[in-house]
Amino acid sequence: MLYSSVTAADKRAALRAALATGELLRFPGAFNPLSAKLIEDKGFEGVYISGAVLAADLGLPDIGLTTLTEVAGRSQQIARMTNLPAIVDADTGFGEPMNVARTIQTLEDAGVAGLHIEDQVNPKRCGHLDGKAVVDVTTATKRLRAAADARRDPNLLLMARTDIRAIDGLDAAIDRAKALVDAGADAIFPEAMRDLSEFEAVRKAVDVPILANMTEFGKSELFSNQQLADVGVNIVIYPVSLLRLAMGAAERGLDTIVAEGSLNSQVQNMQTRARLYELLDYEAYNAFDTSVFNFEIPSAR
Repeated sequence: MLYSSVTAADKRAALRAALATGELLRFPGAFNPLSAKLIEDKGFEGVYISGAVLAADLGLPDIGLTTLTEVAGRSQQIARMTNLPAIVDADTGFGEPMNVARTIQTLEDAGVAGLHIEDQVNPKRCGHLDGKAVVDVTTATKRLRAAADARRDPNLLLMARTDIRAIDGLDAAIDRAKALVDAGADAIFPEAMRDLSEFEAVRKAVDVPILANMTEFGKSELFSNQQLADVGVNIVIYPVSLLRLAMGAAERGLDTIVAEGSLNSQVQNMQTRARLYELLDYEAYNAFDTSVFNFEIPSAR
């Protein structure tokens, strides 16, 4: 009922313990707090909070227009609704070293279990678009050192994302990943890898967990969980998948109203009232205070 019964500190410790097993952790992207509850209900290991999704939710493109306040606010809303650890996309840290330090503490206060800071030029753009630019290694490592120094909970997972692969190639990505680990990164997010061999090369080059981004319509193929596990990937994210599925269904529904004049033909594809109430745990509210909730939950699915 209401918010998670697991503290942010315990979620961070749980994420660290899960990573230590070496098993692949699956983090679908939550586009709102309700979808985070669904991700937990379906048995996944964590929730991802995508910067691209946060921007899209505001009707904006993913080109660095969102603010720390907006990202932190949405992160808190999502993280507090699930017992799972949440990892958030912190873009470039919303500025240079002092801003990065503030970003770390603000997102820590929002209750996330981890975050990633990238090495793109600020303002950034989507990692799977052409025309990206990255900062030099000195600037990139300064961001990471500032983040590491600002962190108060040592279990907060500080991940470094590098976008240099698309600009200077795989060898440059490996060199950048090593420098970022030396600067304090607990994990590496090598963006826009082309194939499994590239993930494997990064895995062999660094002694920290690595993340694979399985976003649709991007630079990387959509590899299976088993394929990623076989080359040593530790976390896989599906950042925009649920939003794309939901918006695809919404668009088909609106088209149906236009074409047919009602949604009768689409009702079978909708989440039922009973399932929504189950996901929201209406029963717990009923048990807590019948003066607030005093009606029966429908049984029809």
